[in-house]
Amino acid sequence: MKKWKHSLLTSALAAPAFAQQDADVAIAIEKARSAIEQTRQSLTIDKFATDKFAAEGAALQAAQAKLAQVDIQALAERQLEMQVLKDRIENVGPLAPLHPERVPGNFALAPALALPPGAVFQVRSGNGSYDGGTRALDDHRYEDAIRQFDAVINTRSTRADGALYWKGYALDKAGRKDEAVAAIAKLRQDYPQSRWLNDAQALESALKQGSGQPASAAAETNEDLKLMAINSLMSGDPERAVPLLEGVLKGNSAPRVKERALFVLTQSKAPRATQLLSEYAKGAGNPDMQLRAIRYLGMSATPDSQQQLVSIYSSSNDSGTKREIIRSLMMSKGTDQVFNLAKNEKDPELRIEAIRQLGGMRATPQLMQLYASESSTDNKVSIVRSLMSAGAGDKILELAKNEKDPRVRTEALRSLAHTNSVPSDALMQLYASETDLKNRRELVNGLASRGEVKTLVELARKESDPATKKMIVERISTSHSKEATDYMMELLK
Repeated sequence: MKKWKHSLLTSALAAPAFAQQDADVAIAIEKARSAIEQTRQSLTIDKFATDKFAAEGAALQAAQAKLAQVDIQALAERQLEMQVLKDRIENVGPLAPLHPERVPGNFALAPALALPPGAVFQVRSGNGSYDGGTRALDDHRYEDAIRQFDAVINTRSTRADGALYWKGYALDKAGRKDEAVAAIAKLRQDYPQSRWLNDAQALESALKQGSGQPASAAAETNEDLKLMAINSLMSGDPERAVPLLEGVLKGNSAPRVKERALFVLTQSKAPRATQLLSEYAKGAGNPDMQLRAIRYLGMSATPDSQQQLVSIYSSSNDSGTKREIIRSLMMSKGTDQVFNLAKNEKDPELRIEAIRQLGGMRATPQLMQLYASESSTDNKVSIVRSLMSAGAGDKILELAKNEKDPRVRTEALRSLAHTNSVPSDALMQLYASETDLKNRRELVNGLASRGEVKTLVELARKESDPATKKMIVERISTSHSKEATDYMMELLK
């Protein structure tokens, strides 16, 4: 296979497997997608082609299939979580595997060795049906989309108005025009202040002009062609495409098409492109597009984008929008901005969100400053967890020694026990001075999850309390290391 094909296939196949640490991953994958689309269009298969050429063509198709599964926006959306997860793996120690027989240190996995609540970064959830519906739309599975959006509508969640709009869109594509009109009418009736009403009006106009028949193959192909054109514009001349992209954003295209158009705007340096992105981030479009624009502002990581995000945060009353801004500021490395939100935000959940993101940014000095002035136990616990994400084991050790609040101290001990940045000697000293059985158990579980068999054997030999010693021996017994076997033999003598 030619070198350029091998390189292209390698990058395409690798894309779904790794989430990169910065926003360049989205740009790189978009360019790879564009290159594959252009290659596919230029290929003509000769019926007398050799078996080798046929094999290369099949490999290229396989690469396309792999790349088609990559959701560029989802990668950008999860960028923050992946960075924090990477930090957790590096700094906290072994995570409980999904199907292992043992964890590091030759320990057999026991239920008691699971990481404590809140120790792993929490990924957002709760939008599964809505996101599933938009993915079904992108795949032209309109009946599936309708069922998914009905599930959102019936729960009357915060995204029910958007679900009603997309249900109407899906019903139209499925050839159920009267039901589509009814869905738009219900959107107007149930949500008269919805930010989806402008989109609904455009869809209603299209419904009046439509035939009422299911979407034809030609119409669905047209959506795919739009995607191909947007990909080409991104790698070619994004500036010239701005007016066309603006039209796509205001039209009735599928979610993926609109999201891709918005992404291409981020690649253009044209003033109008910058203005459009800013307008959508401020809420000029529907809520879905606002959240996308906010994420893309975060990806740009410029002082101007950080300033815009803070301004939007100050003027917004929507907690979902504010939460997305906090995450985007983290993505843009806006440590000072997130720190200020953590200090001044009145909403408890948003304040904890800002504290959590400071951990992902490794903002240890800022977290310690927050801790010194904090009176809330819940917030102190969140700060300890963020210090753990930041790999600040030395700071957590100080807190474990000096904190008077029992709940906060237990969290500090739990965090220490599950981080590799604190030596086992320090944990042994804490264990020796600890009188609370629950805290001792946390330290033992942490040492077990770290594979510290030798340390556990030493603790078991010194422990005089029968119940506590039994607990330690139970942890040691799940290991198949030489130290554990020797100690088990010692107990049998």
